[in-house]
Amino acid sequence: MEEERIIRCSWAKEGPLGEYHDSEWGVPLFEENKLFELLVLEGCQAGLTWLTILKRRENYRKAYLGFDPALVAAFGDKEESRLLLDPGIIRNRAKIRASIANARALLELHERGETLSGLLWSFVGGRQLQPDLDSTRGWPTATPVSQEMSARLKKLGFSFVGPTICYALMQSAGLTNDHHLGCFRHAQLKA
Repeated sequence: MEEERIIRCSWAKEGPLGEYHDSEWGVPLFEENKLFELLVLEGCQAGLTWLTILKRRENYRKAYLGFDPALVAAFGDKEESRLLLDPGIIRNRAKIRASIANARALLELHERGETLSGLLWSFVGGRQLQPDLDSTRGWPTATPVSQEMSARLKKLGFSFVGPTICYALMQSAGLTNDHHLGCFRHAQLKA
């Protein structure tokens, strides 16, 4: 008897990417610290592959103290220098500074009685988008929603949040179900 082959999105064959695809990517996420983590990691990914970041995710969690925004917002020159010397993460000064600035912007958002979760989900009306992507078309790199999100985040003091990074965040945090129609996860998340 032939074993049934699982069909996944083309980018997620096996190994760490396959595991991430099967269990996390596209699953609606509302937890504030997890969304902050994704915001930082998606910014760090700019110009790199997701696999590069995924392999370093545990190192990032240690270096960024569990992505507690209050702790990261308190980082100063000493912590920035420590991060720049940490071989377990991407040592890019602009990305490190953006992550600290984003923690501070997030705390300011909280001081106004808002949440990152509420803000991000407001762009999709509180419900996961269902674009029904055909595997022959690929994925967009940005959408009008991600452009609007980017503009709003920048206005609130966030950085490294261009439309492409925002769209990647929307995909990873499940604001959009971008699993292709033939992927086994598409129907699971649509249900």
